Amino acid sequence: MSGPPRSYNPFAEEDEEVVGGEEEAGGAERQRYLQREVLRRSAATADSTARSLSLLYESERIGVAASEELVRQGESLKRTEQMVDKMDQDLKTSQRHINSIKSVFGGLVNYFKPKPPESKPEQNGTPEYYGNSRLKEAMMSSKEQESKYQESHPNLRRLDNSDSDFSNIDLVTSVQRDAYPKNQHLRAYHQKIDNNLDEMSSGLSRLKNLALGLQTEIEEQDDMLDRLTKKVETLDVNIKSTDKKIRQL
Repeated sequence: MSGPPRSYNPFAEEDEEVVGGEEEAGGAERQRYLQREVLRRSAATADSTARSLSLLYESERIGVAASEELVRQGESLKRTEQMVDKMDQDLKTSQRHINSIKSVFGGLVNYFKPKPPESKPEQNGTPEYYGNSRLKEAMMSSKEQESKYQESHPNLRRLDNSDSDFSNIDLVTSVQRDAYPKNQHLRAYHQKIDNNLDEMSSGLSRLKNLALGLQTEIEEQDDMLDRLTKKVETLDVNIKSTDKKIRQL
């Protein structure tokens, strides 16, 4: 039997070569497109982590400001409590004098009655108040990051995220370098993303410590307010009682 019919198309071989060349060119173009797409998405991810890091610094700065304001509030409460204690002591002294004026018997009673203990005046007239130790440590740790916040502010600009900034690549160890892609630009993006994620993890830990310190400080100031409220109520009753005694003189 005769073999398959021979093609008599003189351009058959040329057509096959053209189709093969087009496939190779298409594959190369697709590979370049995928490379550009990977770089674009890596750059977008690096930008996103940098913006998140800037927002984290902003939140931390607000947390430190709130902590400082809470400490100032604690100072005010401490001064108020000491003023109430001083008023209570002065009121007791006034009651002793009123009893002396009312009768000779009252004067004898006051003579044998022990004097109320006098509170020592605060140096410089201002009590010292520093807040709880947990909040103090959290504030100090966060203030150390203030320079990084200044770099990311204003307008939450990117933190050294330009395409040409690959100066930190040489600092990566050989083991870490093997874990990154071989492409220099892609490796730089991946390293930047990892660094930003590490900073975000540390920042979130500092924010957590700030929140716990604020919670402890608020609870302590709540106790101080309850104690101060009771003292003020007692002082109000004693003032009314003293006023009534004075009117009876």
